[in-house]
Amino acid sequence: MDDDLQRAYELVYRFGWNTTCFQILNPGMRRWFGEDGGSMVGYVRADGFRVVAGAPVVHESNLKQTIAEWESSDGGSPVCYFCAESRLESALHEAPGYSKVVVGAQPCWTAESWLQRARETASLRAQFSRAMSKGVRVSEWPLGRVKQSADLRNVLDHWLQTRGLPPMHFLIEPQIFERPDGRRIFVAEREGVPIGFVSLAPIPAREGWLTEMFVRGKNAPNGTVELTLREAISAIAADGSKFVSMGMVPLSKQARIAMSVNPAWLRSLAAWARAHMRRFYNFDGLDFFKSKFIPDVWEPVYAISTESRFSLRALLAVVRAFTGVHPAAAFASGILKAARQEMVWLVHRGSRRQGGSSRPIFPR
Repeated sequence: MDDDLQRAYELVYRFGWNTTCFQILNPGMRRWFGEDGGSMVGYVRADGFRVVAGAPVVHESNLKQTIAEWESSDGGSPVCYFCAESRLESALHEAPGYSKVVVGAQPCWTAESWLQRARETASLRAQFSRAMSKGVRVSEWPLGRVKQSADLRNVLDHWLQTRGLPPMHFLIEPQIFERPDGRRIFVAEREGVPIGFVSLAPIPAREGWLTEMFVRGKNAPNGTVELTLREAISAIAADGSKFVSMGMVPLSKQARIAMSVNPAWLRSLAAWARAHMRRFYNFDGLDFFKSKFIPDVWEPVYAISTESRFSLRALLAVVRAFTGVHPAAAFASGILKAARQEMVWLVHRGSRRQGGSSRPIFPR
C-alpha cells in the first residue's frame, strides 16, 4: 500500500462520517489532502468539474475551513459534491454561491432496529425460511479467502452481466476483491458453493456500516439476499455497531417531497427516467426492496454544486464520473448490452421449447 493510500485509510477511520466515505479508497479515485494533515477529499475529474465522493473527510469543527481550502485549490475549478448528506448540506445551507438538488434518499436504521424489523415482519421471516429450507448457509469469509476465491468472482461476474447498464465505478465500484481491506464480506453458500454475498463498508465516525453490495448468483433461491443481510447485520450488531445504511436509492419515492424543490427541468428529467429507464435501472424495484425492511428514517441525499443554479452540465459531469465516458456513449452501450441479453434469453426460451440444449450460442 502506497503512502497516500495509507494516509487516506487513516483519515477515513478517524473522521469518516458520510455514508460513502469508504468509497474514497476505491481504485481510480483522486485524493486531495489538506495542509493541516487532518483532512481529505476524494474526487474524480469529469467535464470540467471536480466531482466529490460525498463530502470532505474531516472533523466537523474544521469542515468549513476544509471546504474553503479545497475549493480554492486547482485554480478554483467547479466542484459538485455528489451523495452529500445532512452535515455538508447544513454547512453550506446559507453560504452564497452554491446550489443543491435532491438526488434520492437512503434508508437508515440502528443495527438493533433492523434486526427487530426482521423478526417482526412475516414476509421477511418467510424469505429467510425459504432460503434455509433450500440449504443456504451464510458465513463471514476472511479477506484472504475473499481475494483468492474464483467462485466468488464468478458470482459477481454473473450478477454484473444481468445489470442493465455496463459496470460503473466512482461510488459503486464493483471490483472490490483485489482490495477488500476494511470491508466485511458475508457469503451465502449452497452445498459449499458460493451463490451470493453481501459486502459491508465501514462508516467509522457513526459507528456504522453501509451495505455496499448485495449480490445474488444465478443458482441462488429466493430469500438468499435477505438471509445474507440478516446474518451480516446480526454480526455487526453483536460487535456493537450502531448505525446501518443500505445506501442511496436514486430518485426514491421516499424523497418525493424533498425533490419538489428541484428545478423544473430536473424534475421532468427524473420523471422521464423513472418511466423509461427501467430496463437499465429498476428505480422502483430497489425502492421496494429496501422499503420492506421498514427503515427508521429515509435521509435525503444531495448534489451540491458551486454554481448559483444547478446546471445540466453539472449533472452530466456526475454521470460521467460513474460511467467514465460521455453519457450518450454510456446510454448507447446500455442499449447494445440489453439487446444482446434479450437475444440470449430468446435462444434459451427457444431451446427449452424444442427440448434441446439450453446452452447459449452467444459467448459471455
